[in-house]
Amino acid sequence: MSFNFLYHFGRYLLMLRSSIARPERFSMYWKETMRQMNDIGVGSIIIVVLIAVFIGAVTAVQFAYQLQDSFVPKYYIGYIVRDSTIIELAPTITCLVLAGKVGSNIAAEIGGMRQKEHIDAMEIMGVNTAAYLIMPKVIAAVIVIPLLVGIACFVGIMGGYVASVPTGLITDAEYIRGVRSFFEPYYVFMMFVKAVVFAFILTTVSAYQGYHVKGGSIELGQASTQAVVYSDILILLADYLIAILLTQ
Repeated sequence: MSFNFLYHFGRYLLMLRSSIARPERFSMYWKETMRQMNDIGVGSIIIVVLIAVFIGAVTAVQFAYQLQDSFVPKYYIGYIVRDSTIIELAPTITCLVLAGKVGSNIAAEIGGMRQKEHIDAMEIMGVNTAAYLIMPKVIAAVIVIPLLVGIACFVGIMGGYVASVPTGLITDAEYIRGVRSFFEPYYVFMMFVKAVVFAFILTTVSAYQGYHVKGGSIELGQASTQAVVYSDILILLADYLIAILLTQ
């Protein structure tokens, strides 16, 4: 078990080292990065917005239920929705979902090229395939996913508003007061640190699974599944470690 982990971890590091290289043609890398930014960012906006709306709405409703017959002011609903969305829900849940959507797509794309011997043909022509296939995806994800997390944060807070104010759980003034109370800009910094780290994890782990896939369609499906599972596990582990490091 430990040997298998060290074997894959070593190959993962070697892949990362190969992917950090000077591009042969900057124009090709630029076009590929722009394509990946469109696929990852624009292609994921709808699912991110939908998830964020319901996350904020459920958080507001659940916390309003907990406040029944208590002495805690109602405006704390907005305060809790804001902080829980910024610190944890927006970056973590968004990236877990993107690991399923984007990560499986990356693993399937690169794995399909490996099985069809496109990667071998590119290597024969002298192309650094690790750099060309992986680095544009990493750069695009590190730029776009934090933007998606920021959108999810805003939409989540608005989702809490929609779920609590029109339904009579809390007044408009109380919710806005809660959102504006006890604000710590450092929490926003934590959110974007998590988003960048999670983006790197989900792209590189998924790329590794696809880049080293062997066999046929069954193995490709297993690689896509493993990309999602391992990415989610590592994202949760990184979430815990970042929380420890940034809250000391």
